Amino acid sequence: MTENTQTPSSPHSELPTAYTPADVEGKLYERWVERGYFTADPASEKPPYTIVIPPPNVTGSLHLGHAFQHTLMDALTRRKRMQGYESLWLPGMDHAGIATQNKVEQQLAEEGKSRHDLGREAFVERVWQWKEEYGGKILGQMRRLGDGVDWSRERFTMDEGLSKAVQTIFKKLYDDGLIYRAERIINWCPRCLTAISDIEVEYQEDAGELVSIQYGEGEDTLVVATTRAETMLGDTAIAVHPDDERYKHLVGKLIKLPLTDRSIPVVADTHVDPEFGTGCVKVTPAHDPNDFAIGQRHNLPNMTIMDERGVITVHGPFLGLDRYEARSAVVGALREQGRIVAEKRPYLHSVGHCSRCSTTVEPRLSLQWWVKVETLAKNAGDAVRDGRVAIHPVEMEKRYFDWVDNLNDWCISRQLWWGHRIPIWYGPAGEVVCVGPDDEAPTGEGWTQDTDVLDTWFSSGLWPFSTLGWPEKTPDLEKFYSTDVLLTGHDIIFFWVARMMMFGLYAMDGQAPFKTIALTGLVRDERGKKMSKSAGNVVDPLDWMDKYGSDAVRFTLAKGANPGTDVPIGEDWVQASSKFANKIWNATRFALMNGATIEGELPPVEQLSATDRWILSRLNKTIAQVDAYYEDFQFSKLSEALYHFAWDEVFDWYVELSKTTFFAGGEQAKVSARVLGEVLDVMLRLLHPVVPFVTETLWTTLTGRESLVVADWPKDSGFRDDAAEAEIGSIQTLTKEVRRFRKEQGLDDKQKVPARLDLTGTVLAAHEAAIRQVLRLQPEGESFSATATLPVAGATVALDLSGTIDVDAERKRLTKDLGAAEKEKQQAEAKLGNEAFLAKAPDNVVDKIKGRLAKAEADIARIQAQLAALPAA
Repeated sequence: MTENTQTPSSPHSELPTAYTPADVEGKLYERWVERGYFTADPASEKPPYTIVIPPPNVTGSLHLGHAFQHTLMDALTRRKRMQGYESLWLPGMDHAGIATQNKVEQQLAEEGKSRHDLGREAFVERVWQWKEEYGGKILGQMRRLGDGVDWSRERFTMDEGLSKAVQTIFKKLYDDGLIYRAERIINWCPRCLTAISDIEVEYQEDAGELVSIQYGEGEDTLVVATTRAETMLGDTAIAVHPDDERYKHLVGKLIKLPLTDRSIPVVADTHVDPEFGTGCVKVTPAHDPNDFAIGQRHNLPNMTIMDERGVITVHGPFLGLDRYEARSAVVGALREQGRIVAEKRPYLHSVGHCSRCSTTVEPRLSLQWWVKVETLAKNAGDAVRDGRVAIHPVEMEKRYFDWVDNLNDWCISRQLWWGHRIPIWYGPAGEVVCVGPDDEAPTGEGWTQDTDVLDTWFSSGLWPFSTLGWPEKTPDLEKFYSTDVLLTGHDIIFFWVARMMMFGLYAMDGQAPFKTIALTGLVRDERGKKMSKSAGNVVDPLDWMDKYGSDAVRFTLAKGANPGTDVPIGEDWVQASSKFANKIWNATRFALMNGATIEGELPPVEQLSATDRWILSRLNKTIAQVDAYYEDFQFSKLSEALYHFAWDEVFDWYVELSKTTFFAGGEQAKVSARVLGEVLDVMLRLLHPVVPFVTETLWTTLTGRESLVVADWPKDSGFRDDAAEAEIGSIQTLTKEVRRFRKEQGLDDKQKVPARLDLTGTVLAAHEAAIRQVLRLQPEGESFSATATLPVAGATVALDLSGTIDVDAERKRLTKDLGAAEKEKQQAEAKLGNEAFLAKAPDNVVDKIKGRLAKAEADIARIQAQLAALPAA
């Protein structure tokens, strides 16, 4: 697609007087989609640029975290498209196994039903219905935000193609001996009734109880402490350190287990810390991962004492009790026998909770499917170490390596009904068959499929290549893999990033799934607090979009996006961004009304005024600066650079300094109108990836061309004019100094004041008309009286303030302020001149007093200058 070069005849007539986002955004977005701007062509000869969206859960809606990351991804892909890349931003959603199943089970509970009332097939059908009804909500919200995604390639982690990818890689891993089934300790959620991975467990400080229990009789007694007294019913040993002299005589002996008719051995194991507590540890291999490891080393039996809901299944008095009821009952029974030797309540300790439902997780021995990760994880680490994949910011590499270098085998089976069913069939004679997507499943009496489904992260771990058609060798896969950037929150580096790295390198013959991992922080409220429903600080970005427009939300989020750090955001900031969008609108409209144009070539340098040369020099420096920030993912800095260039330099300085030229008309006005058109053209291009709607409207009006989405990205021409920048810098210095003085005198910037300007011999001489325009300085007039004189930038500005201020009152105020400053100076000098004080005072205190002295001296000089500038009495 190429740019339309047609130009409008009267562009300003097409712009309303005010910018109303609601009148623009929806229509513009649909036009972009209809024209196919976001649809990538694998047959294109352009270089590819690919980002796959971190697939949001079908359970969700667009929250500020999504809006934040989507804004940054959209900016990256829009800019690359403008730079001439075949830019693909691929959208889609995740089936989110546990979360989605919970949603539908909650619906059923409201109807007085459970999933078991429906049966597996009917329940899964019910989830699909839920997905169709609610799952697309976020896609509409993405359109509201302006996401330039290729909707023709939208994927879902349980669509037909991705299901084939899941079966293919499962069988490949299984055949390579990297998937196996084993009985291990897993994290079990008694509410969701499924295993969950380590990274789906959230730890928090809970107030529990710590009880010390006496085991054994007579001289053969040991004391152990536990926060989970109920698990003692499943103890199969007591462990001590082999070098602990206190207990060497007991190692190998059997000790009576209280409340039971069993005796258990004392074993020696180096896992035990002899300095912690009594140096004795109860060993419950079926209900604790460390105990399981001890049990494996000492060939201890595994005794499961709870069912999947956390209900006790052994030992008469406690049979049928919930785990918490059993805890209280066990402690009570031990207390009756005099075996509780110490109790501590409340006892704060770290307890794992299910990230989906907040239920306390129960370690549980269970037969599950696992991925052997040793080689896969090593490859994922090597890809970063050898430079195939860059992590940004680089400080995040340590977190990545800490994870992949210490990764345990991954439990991939979940006891759910919603998800990818594990493709394993069991035969009547104990046969185990793994079925690939092109295989026929075994049939006949006695053959059954495994009832578990795969962890959600198993299928989303295939996302960068399964969405492009793998395992088929598709044109998309050939063109757009590896993807260029994975932009995601640092909070899921463990959940998702490491999984994709392992699977991508494995499935794609060592070709990493992305070239750069760009990690962002999390969005927080304006006080830096985490957003949560309980805190009442959750914001629906759609509310802000309705009120201020999508551009305002996007620009606010981008301005806060420092790599890897959290992003505070408040409504005041969105409102400020809305004002920025309005400023762009109003200033562009003014420029168009004064003839700003892109027609024809830029005039040669010798025809340009110093003001024209200055803004073109600043423009090219801004292009270079913005490009550098994009390459370093410095969204905050590039947004700030564009904000200050647009507002401060273009609107507040160039437009203001050029007004006298425009008002005068003539050839120089035509030259400046062309320069202003050029500046606006480039500025709107630079802003477009972050604020696409307002820039598109203004740019197409200014240029008459088709769309910024397919326009060329600006290039730094190399034009620099340091002399012009210094010249305009002198004007800015003079202007700021006069404005400061006027403010100190209580005068409004817009209040007109008679003035005499002596600019002789300075670069300012050629700019008197512009200086007067900017500073609202009137000609002297016959009755002019220089009541205040300001020497600045080699020039002199004499002001007639008679009649504008109460001179006597102002002199009294300044005299009072001068006295206070002189007193502050005397006190600081006295302290700094006191040798005894200096000998005792810390360095930071001395530095603070030196700072007070410096400020007092500066205040005295300033106030004296203000007094001198006042009219004579």
